[in-house]
Amino acid sequence: MTLDERYMHRCIELAQKGRGFVAPNPMVGSVLVYKDEIIAEGWHRQYGEAHAEVNCINEAIAKGYADKFPQSTLYVSLEPCAHFGKTPPCSNLIIEKKIPKVVIGCRDPFPEVNGKGIEKLHAAGVETIVDVLKKECVELNKRFFTFHQQHRPYILLKWAQTSDQKMAGSSTDRLFISNEFSNRLVHQWRSEEAAILVGTNTALLDDPQLTNRYWQGKQPMRLVLDKTLRLPQSLKLFNSEASTIVFNLLKTEDAGQVKYHQLKNEKNLLQEMMDALYELNIQSVLVEGGATLLQHFIDADLWDEARVIQNEQLQIGEGLSVPVLKNQLLLEKEQLQADTIYYYVNQN
Repeated sequence: MTLDERYMHRCIELAQKGRGFVAPNPMVGSVLVYKDEIIAEGWHRQYGEAHAEVNCINEAIAKGYADKFPQSTLYVSLEPCAHFGKTPPCSNLIIEKKIPKVVIGCRDPFPEVNGKGIEKLHAAGVETIVDVLKKECVELNKRFFTFHQQHRPYILLKWAQTSDQKMAGSSTDRLFISNEFSNRLVHQWRSEEAAILVGTNTALLDDPQLTNRYWQGKQPMRLVLDKTLRLPQSLKLFNSEASTIVFNLLKTEDAGQVKYHQLKNEKNLLQEMMDALYELNIQSVLVEGGATLLQHFIDADLWDEARVIQNEQLQIGEGLSVPVLKNQLLLEKEQLQADTIYYYVNQN
């Protein structure tokens, strides 16, 4: 491993501290190196607040290292921004502080930045090295890249199943499959995504809250597909704990915490939903059920990851069969007592 790669690894580690807090911005980490020693670190901590490079530079100033800037190298996992957004351009600050060299993990796909930050640094005489650990840096922000390059949210599918491949029993009673440790992990997953989606039957039969109450972090947006508005307002997903969007075929209406978005083409509901979520700047969606909705995403090849929790000790015989994945590649599996969690990615 080269020195540049070692420092970039540290940038990626720092960036991950912002998971669940910075969306729809990307996670970014930065280190300042003077004579082969890291003298300051920073990461993007909260959406709307200072970016990683700013926090890194400010830490260096606070530690009394401002005089070291002209002999230092700044490492950052994503291209420094070149536009005025929630904060001023980071590239301007780098130039202002006379930092002579910047090593960048990968370019930023956001149209307001894409290459412009690098160009601005070049024009000011700053040496730039790009694409150090590019694959790892893109993987870090796969939601952000998918959103800006494919103009849709990053889609994660999730369900729990018995060892005989059933999601529910033959009665309407709710079947509890996963254990308390897996349930807490699911709440962590929820905290890392922008939104959670369920279908009408799941909302009716399970009455889920769709919050991350067993984990810290921002509550995701709750989404439900209810084509004919059958769901009663007494359901938990309509409470005040988080905002909810109801995708339907009848009306568009803003009712405060609950918003209704009308879809026009019943034959193309998923793509219409993706278009609407792109316009709403929702970069990732965790699809939690039910089986029919999950299968629609799979059949449309509209998924990026799938996480399947299997209770190895539970068999029920008759019941609702699980969705059938296509084009899946098993990345890893994890054991939490009797539950095995399978992590898949879409090979396409």
